[in-house]
Amino acid sequence: MTAAPVLYTPQVLALATSLAAWPWDEALPLQGSARSKSCGSALSLGLATDAAGRIAGIGMKAQACAIGQAAAAIFANAASGRDGAEIAVAERAIHAWLSGEALRPAWPDIELLEPALAYPARHGAIMLAWQAARELLPTGDLPR
Repeated sequence: MTAAPVLYTPQVLALATSLAAWPWDEALPLQGSARSKSCGSALSLGLATDAAGRIAGIGMKAQACAIGQAAAAIFANAASGRDGAEIAVAERAIHAWLSGEALRPAWPDIELLEPALAYPARHGAIMLAWQAARELLPTGDLPR
């Protein structure tokens, strides 16, 4: 029997604590949330966009495990400057990766969540920030 990889690595725990860099801000004009059906983790996301519709400000509050918090920090670290279509494409790619249907997507630092592939109950928590952002941002011609 092969042992499952260690889920809460030092890198994951450091990312989880770094989520404090994006505190919740009631003034952010776009606000939404997402909840994982598999584990109950939840994330509230506030965004501001620039004139081109690209993410210019982020605030979050998470009630999630360290994996969900780390994933939210990974999202926040690379989301600025991206638009709704880019977020939707990334969300689909990450979901396909977690489902074993595709290779790891090109989102920066997503490889730090690789140990969570062996823990399907955590996959919903990983997706929270991308799901909430996709609901808040227009995706152009891409279906939601």
